[in-house]
Amino acid sequence: MPGYPDSLIKSILRSVKTIAMVGASANEIRPSYFAMMYLLNKGYKVIPINPGAAGKTILGQTVYASLKDVPNSSEIGPVDMVDIFREAKYAPEIAREVVAEKDRLGVKVLWMQLGVISEEAERIGRDAGLTVIMDRCPKIEHGRFSGEMGWLGINRKVIDNRKPLLFGKGGSLGKN
Repeated sequence: MPGYPDSLIKSILRSVKTIAMVGASANEIRPSYFAMMYLLNKGYKVIPINPGAAGKTILGQTVYASLKDVPNSSEIGPVDMVDIFREAKYAPEIAREVVAEKDRLGVKVLWMQLGVISEEAERIGRDAGLTVIMDRCPKIEHGRFSGEMGWLGINRKVIDNRKPLLFGKGGSLGKN
């Protein structure tokens, strides 16, 4: 797994407000469904991208066929991050679409989910000035830093019942 400083992941999760999730699924047993539900519940706006479900809704959010179909940032606010929930072989193509739409949508971060490792997509994103994260899950990272996973002993290498206060009272990331 690529190494990223915790400070970088925290900074991204604190600054991002809107996420376009490429590969979002309406199937309740798919990981993308759970990740989307979690992120929505934590106050993020999530825009699902799935050509097979375009025009429908997932968790109450309108689904778009591709990033080029998402309304521009003046209508919906900036799309701070694109989260790729597709196989790694599709990541370079998606990264090229992100780069093509980044100025119109306001994209700053290209994030690739667990198991999605593409050095080509990483290069495409970085060459365009995006912050690129791969082989990580924002849901898991949020849980890790907010203390929701801390009671299990994850991340702290200690099993105890104290909730870490990494971000403020109650372990929140400071999001409203």
